[in-house]
Amino acid sequence: MTLATAPDPASSDPQDWPVGRLLSAAARRVEREWDAHLGAWDLTHAGVPVLAHLLAGPRSQRELATASGVTEQTMSRVIARLERTGHVAREAHAADHRRVAVSLTDTGRAALFEATAGEVPRRITVRGLSDEQVEQLRSLLLLLVEPDEPAARG
Repeated sequence: MTLATAPDPASSDPQDWPVGRLLSAAARRVEREWDAHLGAWDLTHAGVPVLAHLLAGPRSQRELATASGVTEQTMSRVIARLERTGHVAREAHAADHRRVAVSLTDTGRAALFEATAGEVPRRITVRGLSDEQVEQLRSLLLLLVEPDEPAARG
């Protein structure tokens, strides 16, 4: 497909797909493979960023939701799973006993470092791209995840 040819979202050939469908398909594929890898530590792709945020110390569910870009309801489910598997613990907040602080356990810390170390995570996420291609992809993805400028929204 060239830029002069319109993308065909109904095509079975990825060469014909619009960028949005390609991005979505790539994300689902990486997510499935990543979850399969993380299963050895009883983790999912949703739990890994939470554990990473908790490396800095205990946080509230609201803080974790904001940092992860998800709703508090979604974060509640992620935290409940991480707590069941022993990766996090919930405790009364030190300053406000009506609030709950989520903290990383030793099990969670070990799982995070073991699961994300080595060649497998790189192989899953970059699928044989060269270092230069990875940097290009990273730069482009950063553009997609950055918040819009107020003037650009209009």
